[in-house]
Amino acid sequence: MRDLKNFFKQLDYVLIAVVLLLAGIGILMIASATKSEPGNRQLLVQSIAVGLGIVLMLVVSMIDYESYTGFSKLLYIGSICVLVFVLIFGQGKAETGANSWIRVGGIGIQPSELVKIAFCITFSIQLSKNHESINAPKTLCKLLLFFSVLAGLVVLQNDTGTALVFLFMCLCMLFAAGLSYKYIIAAIISVAAFMPFAFFVLMKPYQRERILVFFNPERDATGSGYQVLQSKIAIGSGEFLGRGYMQGPQNQLGMLPEKETDFIFGVIGEEFGFIGCVIIMILLLILIIRCIHNGLQAKDSLGSFMCIGIAAMYIFHTFENIMMCIGLMPVTGIPLPFLSYGGSSVLTNFIAVGLVLSVRARRRSLRF
Repeated sequence: MRDLKNFFKQLDYVLIAVVLLLAGIGILMIASATKSEPGNRQLLVQSIAVGLGIVLMLVVSMIDYESYTGFSKLLYIGSICVLVFVLIFGQGKAETGANSWIRVGGIGIQPSELVKIAFCITFSIQLSKNHESINAPKTLCKLLLFFSVLAGLVVLQNDTGTALVFLFMCLCMLFAAGLSYKYIIAAIISVAAFMPFAFFVLMKPYQRERILVFFNPERDATGSGYQVLQSKIAIGSGEFLGRGYMQGPQNQLGMLPEKETDFIFGVIGEEFGFIGCVIIMILLLILIIRCIHNGLQAKDSLGSFMCIGIAAMYIFHTFENIMMCIGLMPVTGIPLPFLSYGGSSVLTNFIAVGLVLSVRARRRSLRF
């Protein structure tokens, strides 16, 4: 009982409070976005996911993060098997061609979301074993191959947005492990040189269209550019204080597509204005800062890499989603952490926080 009491004393209650507040706001905004939906199934699913996510967050926080080292290979192989299964049997949206969902009855699961956590754990373990020789070409190639297998399977599902999340997590964790700047500069030059080939040869037509529409939304104002234009109108019409909860015309009249998922930030901007957007961004910034802070306070490199990986995931999701909603980044279908509708996303985010709390609680030795 004394150890359990000490464990709860060590938890990051600022992080927990921010997460619960974001999840609560998310439920309220989804209620507004789906007000006209018959039965409002999305609100029920999100509420159940949040409740289950809180339980999983506490359970994961009680598990010693170092214990994952014992079955990291199994976790990695399991992730590969799951992604291959999705590649063969997965379903998705016909307009994007992404087959990243497994549907059983009326329940849909996106395994690549949960694989983000598995990747963060297993890649952190690899880094903790090899970070002293991180700049040796053999070590770096091994680490990049480790990453490429999972990311490549996600790319084959035509889920480019999620693959970019994996890439950003990988780069941030490598940088935290002490990757030399010469590799970073070489990577930037290589990517810049590769982009024309990727655009004209590798990208699907809908992916190229998203990029072209990003630079000129009016190019297809009633098609590919419609979402971004409507999102910008919604956010702009909210002005400083917003139109009021459940009072946004773009939202309530159904003119903003994907309003409960990808463009939930547009609903926030319309109904709560500039002030509401700033509050959400501050909460998400605190979430990211607390993850990084706990990583810096970790007792070992393994815990640090895990927290950095989780922070990187939140950074990419936050930056990409918000910039996408205001027309400053291409549309990729990346959800806003804890706010966008989606059971898989919500559960992944809560499990990720649980992992950070596990690192935080074990800054000092604990025994259960």
